[in-house]
Amino acid sequence: MRRIYISTLVLLMFSASSAVAASNARRVNEEVKTLLSRMTLEEKIGQMTQLTIQAVSYAKGPDKGKIDMKKLDEAILKYHVGSILNVFDSSLSVQSWNTLITRIQDVAMKTRLKIPVIYGIDAIHGATYTKGATLFPQPLNMAATFDTTLLKREGAITALEVRASGIPWIFYPLMGLGRQPLWSRIYETFGEDSYLASRMGASYIEGAQGDDIGAPDKVATCLKHYVGYGLPLDGKDRTEAWIPWRMMEQYYLPPFKAGVEAGAPTIMGNSAEVNGIPGHANYRLLTQVLHKRWHFKGFVVSDWGDIENLYTKYRIVSSPEEAVRIAVMAGVDMSMVPSDYSFYNYLLALVKAHKVPMWRINQAVSRILRVKFELGLFKNPFPDKELAARFASPSSDSTNLEAAEESITLVKNENHFLPLSKNIKVLVAGPNADDLSAMNGGWTITWQGNAENLYPKNKLNPLQAIQAKIGKQNVTYVQGCTYDSLTDADSAVAAAKHADAVILCLGEHTYAETPGNINSLALPWAQTKLAKMLMATGKPVVLVMLEGRPRVINPIVGGSKAILAAFLPGMDGGEALANILFGDANPSGRLPITYPRYDDALYHYDHGRASVMGGNVYDPQWNFGYGLSYTTFKYSDLRLSKEKINERENEVVTVKVTNAGSMAGKDAVLLYMGEKVRQVSHPVKQLAGFGKIYLEPGQSKVVSFTIAPEQLSFIGISNKRIIQPGSFKVSVGDLSREFEVVGPRVGFFGGFSR
Repeated sequence: MRRIYISTLVLLMFSASSAVAASNARRVNEEVKTLLSRMTLEEKIGQMTQLTIQAVSYAKGPDKGKIDMKKLDEAILKYHVGSILNVFDSSLSVQSWNTLITRIQDVAMKTRLKIPVIYGIDAIHGATYTKGATLFPQPLNMAATFDTTLLKREGAITALEVRASGIPWIFYPLMGLGRQPLWSRIYETFGEDSYLASRMGASYIEGAQGDDIGAPDKVATCLKHYVGYGLPLDGKDRTEAWIPWRMMEQYYLPPFKAGVEAGAPTIMGNSAEVNGIPGHANYRLLTQVLHKRWHFKGFVVSDWGDIENLYTKYRIVSSPEEAVRIAVMAGVDMSMVPSDYSFYNYLLALVKAHKVPMWRINQAVSRILRVKFELGLFKNPFPDKELAARFASPSSDSTNLEAAEESITLVKNENHFLPLSKNIKVLVAGPNADDLSAMNGGWTITWQGNAENLYPKNKLNPLQAIQAKIGKQNVTYVQGCTYDSLTDADSAVAAAKHADAVILCLGEHTYAETPGNINSLALPWAQTKLAKMLMATGKPVVLVMLEGRPRVINPIVGGSKAILAAFLPGMDGGEALANILFGDANPSGRLPITYPRYDDALYHYDHGRASVMGGNVYDPQWNFGYGLSYTTFKYSDLRLSKEKINERENEVVTVKVTNAGSMAGKDAVLLYMGEKVRQVSHPVKQLAGFGKIYLEPGQSKVVSFTIAPEQLSFIGISNKRIIQPGSFKVSVGDLSREFEVVGPRVGFFGGFSR
């Protein structure tokens, strides 16, 4: 009876919660409808207009960067601008943000209908534009944790700290896949796998939004960049991609669908083009898929200047006015113009000339107003100053350190060389040893993240953290080289001869977006040369790779004793690195991308069978999901709930994990699945589940995975999602089992697939 009672109670609670949500939705819809009926055409088009803060600030002189109240009044009172974004130059204090947002909303409250402005900001790895914020590892690192609970906690902390600034809307998470290693935005993704990105992104949204984005410490998220942005043919930012529709459905759309299902109320368009169609002109994606198929209720915002780019860059239209028409009719609801009133003027003229119908304007504005109502901006658009007391709390910092430690991946540890003893003398060298920026990358304090002088003084870079761990007297520092030139390499070699070990911090300088474009993944020659010179001394070298993408290091892998793929571990990355290097933390990161061995041989782990047949060899430096620990985890007793299931049943897989080593640690348990026969060429295996567990030495736990029918499906020849009966293989570590799906081949959404 008790079990029945609990189940009934849960069902009643869920039903009550659903009823409340439905009631709130009806209320918001009525409020939107009422307000819309009172608005003029000019007020409606203003709501669809978004300006950068620079457009309403002094551009030069002693007041540069400060709000120009005349410009602000013009924007809101004359042009009815509904949204503002960005930061003028670098991060502001909580108090400065509060003052800025208050001034903006004060002007909004002077308007006829008192419609609040929705302010948006990039929050790529925390409240990146608020001074003193908790700045987490970059998304690629967070994906390396394979820990959804950490993403949820990051989302909650970031939401609180952004809201403390007075900002209710963040442009994150990036749900596009990182499947082109050259791309400068790889570090902003959750890696190359669609399932991993879906789970991680949804967990972040859950933390950032909770059950109510109108709560004082929650925000509205924005999925980026819809869709296909991350596969540029030439590896350069904002360039063309070719993605067949079947592959689009199989890999690139699912993470965005997961984000929509998780409740994200806004989406940002793709700045680039896919198959010759710029993202902001793609009606099929922006309207047919997003709204008609997925029933997305929120709004689409353009990326920076991308509606104008339809004319200036892509030349798919003959005038900027036509660019506005095409984008709006394709499904863009709000234009990140960002610096003038061209969009407003063009759209106003288009509507008056009956070239854009009024129903489309009403549709777009309704979507925007709905999000503003859901955020509670109509009740109170002003900053909640009480949140400042919870800003950057010790518990948030503790979570950040935990995330940094879990995100760093040990990819080589010859003869268990790590962890190092604390009673040794080390040489610390390399261009990334003495910088905080090298651990944070772009979107940190400033856009490019390279203003080292603005970084907090209370955080430790790798050198400082190592000194704090074993004492300054035991640490010698010689940079040895910059990113691309040798400086004092001979001095580094001389110092290495007096050290017990060398910790060499290599990788990349900071960058964001197009300034991060490169032509080769090869590590710059100067860094490779320094590494070889230090290895030639005979002293053991530990490589610490701090980078936004996987730079090829094959020429120096063999000469190293240990390698940490640290990527961009964030503001607490230095402490995390020192803890791992000297054994105060056990590494548990797993690679969320395939790490290439060669500059021109770029694979994905979910490659097709042709990649390993006919003399072809799948030969990356390290595979997706690879990662070592200081202890030994053993898998046993892999079991299936059923040997045969039909196409609408779940399959439950369990495995026993034992810590057979002598050190406590966390293990990311990864479940892979593959189907033996499909009507289309298919991957050898794909990630089907993962979970992170903590085990003391000798401790065992049983990990359970549920494979849902959707995971058994794929996009078939007819570009429809289907389930094909047959044999499936699941594997965890070196264990594997098979089960069979029986029944007719069916379309996933019901009905037979022909």
